[in-house]
Amino acid sequence: MKWLLLSKTFSLKLLAMSRGGSAPLSVGAFLLFGLLSAAVMFPLDGRGPTDDKATTAQVSNANVRPVVVELFTSEGCSSCPPADALLQTMDTSQPVPVAQLIVLSEHVDYWDHDGWKDPNSSSALTERQSEYVRALGLKTAYTPQFIVDGTREMHIGDPQQMDKVLQDAAAVPKVLVRIDAVTIDAASPTVLRAHIEADSGSDKHNADVFVAVALDHVESQVLHGENGGRRLTHVAVVLQLTKIGKLQKERNFSQNIQLKLKSGTDPRNIRLIAFVQESGAGKIVGAALRKSVS
Repeated sequence: MKWLLLSKTFSLKLLAMSRGGSAPLSVGAFLLFGLLSAAVMFPLDGRGPTDDKATTAQVSNANVRPVVVELFTSEGCSSCPPADALLQTMDTSQPVPVAQLIVLSEHVDYWDHDGWKDPNSSSALTERQSEYVRALGLKTAYTPQFIVDGTREMHIGDPQQMDKVLQDAAAVPKVLVRIDAVTIDAASPTVLRAHIEADSGSDKHNADVFVAVALDHVESQVLHGENGGRRLTHVAVVLQLTKIGKLQKERNFSQNIQLKLKSGTDPRNIRLIAFVQESGAGKIVGAALRKSVS
């Protein structure tokens, strides 16, 4: 009930601001409104595994900077659906000027023992979150957790902090990354091929080049656990994350890749994301997105 009251209060505030000619809402406030609207039926307390209380085109314009937003989530966590909805809002509304938010929904597996095994969960993604915990000096992993460009947490419920994190990320120059020649082998529909390029930029450090295969849209009927009886939706659900090489200082990266898809995967429901990240769960310095693989 308290989230319903908050959502209604915020809606009235928005209406009053629009009628009174107030300044435009910040990105964080806009996203918080979407979050509150989605949170009517779900509490919003970030939780760890032992806490019982608790755009369609790839970036090719140097003036449009990619910002990678990773959400560590789980269908077994009742606090996660509002964050899942917020990720969808960021993906569809693209609220940050001169930036493209490239979102990734990364389902961890440490909730799988609490009554519901998340069909999208992966131990590899749990390990990726653990790497961020170590790299950022955090106390523990928890869900839902947003990481922006590999360097900062984004705290849902704090519009000013959300706004600052996204705006700061959008202001940082990025390495140009390109995804070309994306095809599915007609003779073997589980084989995806693509060509990945990245410019060297001015960074003096070597960085890793990753490719993520993600489902554009996922719907799941949860039968048990904290979200039992609820139908959940997700966007950009990571199926596999593969390191394909290194971007060496003062040298461009260019490589053909071949990835194995799970049998039955609809190529029209696939996103291919390439990004360059400093080693050791470091800063993401460039990214690109392709949707609707054919």
